[in-house]
Amino acid sequence: QWVYNILEKKAEADRIVHENPDPSNGFVLVPDLKWNQNQLDDLYLIALVHRREIKSLRDLTAEHLPLLRNVLQEGKEAIGKRFGVPGSQLRIYLHYQPSYYHLHVHFTALGYDAPGSSVERAHLLADVIDNLAMDSMYYQKRALTFPLRADEPLFKKFQEAGKV
Repeated sequence: QWVYNILEKKAEADRIVHENPDPSNGFVLVPDLKWNQNQLDDLYLIALVHRREIKSLRDLTAEHLPLLRNVLQEGKEAIGKRFGVPGSQLRIYLHYQPSYYHLHVHFTALGYDAPGSSVERAHLLADVIDNLAMDSMYYQKRALTFPLRADEPLFKKFQEAGKV
């Protein structure tokens, strides 16, 4: 609901850094709650897409390339304008598994070791775009590995299934 409240401007409307209102290829860019916006060393923003049916990386196909390219290009430009951080100094990625199931993209300062920015969980948006351009169904076919903590319910399901 938090995501929908932002997208509908019922919450955090004053925190929006950039919005592309297009219902198919648009998104809202907001500072992540983990970032206090006082320094750029730990810059952290989230792009929330307007399309509600896209839950995670697994849902993406070549049909979503215009959306993903918009997020990449406009997100970098907006951060450059607002915060003076060039795109070359940003890490732009999606999580798999995500912490919530509404497609969102993380923008962090390159030097910031943000939680979940490691290779086991983070998939660089530029790589995602390239993979989908080569094979529209890439993320439906590919095995994706991801870390789980021992106290996570999904880990327990894997244990019960004898997969751990």
